[in-house]
Amino acid sequence: MEHEEESMSEQLSGDGECINGRRYKSSPIYDFDGRSAKKLGLHRARFGRRHDHDGVNSPEASQQQHLKEPINPPPATGFDHAYFHSYSHLGVHEEMIKDTIRTEAYRNAIFTHSEQLSGKVVVDVGCGTGILSIFCAQAGASRVYAIDASNIAVQASEVVKANNFADCVQVLHGRVEDVEIPEEVDVIVSEWMGYMLFYESMLESVIVARERWLKPGGLILPSHATLYMAPISNPDRYGASVDFWRDVYGIDMSAMMPLAKQCAFEEPSVESVSVENVLTWAHVVKHIDCSTVSVQELESITSKFRLTSMMRAPFNGFAFWFDVEFCVQPTDIPLTSDLQAKGEVTVNHKKRTPSLVLSTAPEHPQTHWQQTVIYLYDPIMVEQDHVIEGSLALTQSKENRRFMNIHIEFSSGDRRFVKETVLR
Repeated sequence: MEHEEESMSEQLSGDGECINGRRYKSSPIYDFDGRSAKKLGLHRARFGRRHDHDGVNSPEASQQQHLKEPINPPPATGFDHAYFHSYSHLGVHEEMIKDTIRTEAYRNAIFTHSEQLSGKVVVDVGCGTGILSIFCAQAGASRVYAIDASNIAVQASEVVKANNFADCVQVLHGRVEDVEIPEEVDVIVSEWMGYMLFYESMLESVIVARERWLKPGGLILPSHATLYMAPISNPDRYGASVDFWRDVYGIDMSAMMPLAKQCAFEEPSVESVSVENVLTWAHVVKHIDCSTVSVQELESITSKFRLTSMMRAPFNGFAFWFDVEFCVQPTDIPLTSDLQAKGEVTVNHKKRTPSLVLSTAPEHPQTHWQQTVIYLYDPIMVEQDHVIEGSLALTQSKENRRFMNIHIEFSSGDRRFVKETVLR
């Protein structure tokens, strides 16, 4: 059996400086100046060190002991502070709000659950500009605690005042791990999802809020989330990035091709994937119930897959996307993805009817999350009914828990491959 290893994991020093490998425009990276945060992959900034600003309530403002046992949060790291700072810039919030699929899904979910919100106490974890907090107030919430660690909390407080919700919405500037709320809450709302769902580890802060403040049986929006993967074909991307160098103005530049592969395919790429390029039914990597998932469960996620190609095509890599669901009561109706094959892929979770689903799948309208693609360095030609079988491991980086280490092992015919990369 031929063994072919494709490895591109990078070693990071303690302060996160890249020692081996390179970073390229197609990959999300951290910009410690905070410029163009979303374009650089800083998908959510929320929970950081305390700051006091006029018009924003600092954690010290509340002296009352919260009703649950206190936790001992880890201190914020330099990576955390850079992450929070990036979300002080308006551009990232503008892009999220202009994503109408995302914003309207949250608005619809909040108003659909107005009966559960009316007269209730809500926490908005990572409130950003405060738009979801205001939706909750409009839906009848009696009080909303809007928490954000980035400096955008200053503007969020002004937005709340300008819309006459200051008596209902209280903006708290700080980490959810650090701020104090003097009461238990009925509802948690948060838009925590990153690329490949779990990138940036923001869900951990939602879990902290749940453990600190949520009443038993309280509502979390979204309530469930599912990460999917599938092999894709994208020969145009390979041709544009690699084959281009075979003949440049009549000059043989094929010596550039190994470097071109590294530059183009070393790190994950966030891009739009056409549904016609998806080779197999989707595989469920991980399904979570936000009311029960633990922080430890998110530190390492593993999944085995066996996928059958539906066509003859070059296999260029794996695409990832996710759904989140906003629902309350379990039912006896199973939930399936539009790309699931009956009998081949099973969602292992309680059966229920979602009241609303926000999907980033290729067959749905595109969102700012798009899809995340892990490209192979070289295409593999597959025939119809060809089986691609292997395993996936997603682990938090030890250097920076907001980064995601990705390890894929798979076989195609009698050939085995290993792909390693970091979503940073």
